[in-house]
Amino acid sequence: MPVTPASDTPSRIHWSEGEVAHSARWRSESGMPAPKKVVVVNDQTPADTAYRLACEGTALLWRGDFQNARQLLQAMARRADTKGSKDTKAKRAKPANASAAVAPSPAAAFHLHRQAQSQRARTLAMLLIPFDADYTIPLRRAPSVTQACNEAYGRPDAPFVASLRELLGLIGAHEWRKNGVDIPALGAKIHPHYGVFSPIRGEYLELVNQAPLPPGATLAFDIGTGTGVLAAVLARRGVGKIIATDMDPRALSCAHDNLYRLELLERVEVVQADLFPEGQAALIVCNPPWLPGRPSSSIEYAIYDPDNRMLKGYLGGLARHLAPGGEGWLILSDLAEHLGLRPREQLLALIEAGGLTVVARHDVRPTHPRASDAGDPLHAARAAEVTSLWRLAAR
Repeated sequence: MPVTPASDTPSRIHWSEGEVAHSARWRSESGMPAPKKVVVVNDQTPADTAYRLACEGTALLWRGDFQNARQLLQAMARRADTKGSKDTKAKRAKPANASAAVAPSPAAAFHLHRQAQSQRARTLAMLLIPFDADYTIPLRRAPSVTQACNEAYGRPDAPFVASLRELLGLIGAHEWRKNGVDIPALGAKIHPHYGVFSPIRGEYLELVNQAPLPPGATLAFDIGTGTGVLAAVLARRGVGKIIATDMDPRALSCAHDNLYRLELLERVEVVQADLFPEGQAALIVCNPPWLPGRPSSSIEYAIYDPDNRMLKGYLGGLARHLAPGGEGWLILSDLAEHLGLRPREQLLALIEAGGLTVVARHDVRPTHPRASDAGDPLHAARAAEVTSLWRLAAR
């Protein structure tokens, strides 16, 4: 999966403290630019004041107790959620002229929801904390985050400032990596790295575990391998050799680590490639991002596929990489269809244009909690969602 390269020149953040000008390196994995206006805050700063300043675009550099900073962030999140709930109710309220009330289309509702989530994330990212050059946080009751930061940022080199919300994400990702994710289809755990999407949607893994392998499937390609979970499932099913590709260095490292843990590196080769490796295979699998759209951070490339780039690339190049009698498996949710983002006809047209035919399709309903959460703004689409494994062959 492609990632947006970071700038070679680190940006800096500037602020005044005790009438003395200060600056430090700015870090943001989401690509958020360095805030232009920064004020210093501490344990005495009221949550209402902090939230108002953050909404106005003023960053808050924390100088108090670290655990109090976490509590302040939670208080700001509650205010953001309350405001978002009020805004949603106001938009749903009927106007005086009832005939003028028009429910937003699924696509419009999706874009409004994503816009609100993006605004919420920007606001909460305004609470900042300082780091020393060795990833120590110079605040009272601050935890040791050296390992989590090393896994996400690499070797430390200079002091910097970052969002507390981002740090909590790093800590959460470290816990995911340390504890792993149970994969029933493997009977083992997969350990996702920071910035690599976690395989928590078990239903699509069961589809790959149960679909009949094409005859002579001694070589398979796993396109966009991510954590390496699909390559591992295929290896455990008896496929003799798998080449797993990805463009993201974090994904390549993650897949290699997981396959090493599972003692499958003798059968799975992890290579950096944009979609397909050289040659042909009897089985080629791909689980592309399910929603067309522009990612707002590197990890969102596992969810959003700008202009269906990966989907088009896979379907457009699949036929010439399939060995005679081989199959290409496309694992794809129809959530985009229910949201009005990509009609089924467009998917079928891409299959047709790629010189492919549908051998069979295996469907499964999602089992994740959001599918049954009536309070989710996108509940109608999620409740109707079906994940499919399309078995494709060259015409």
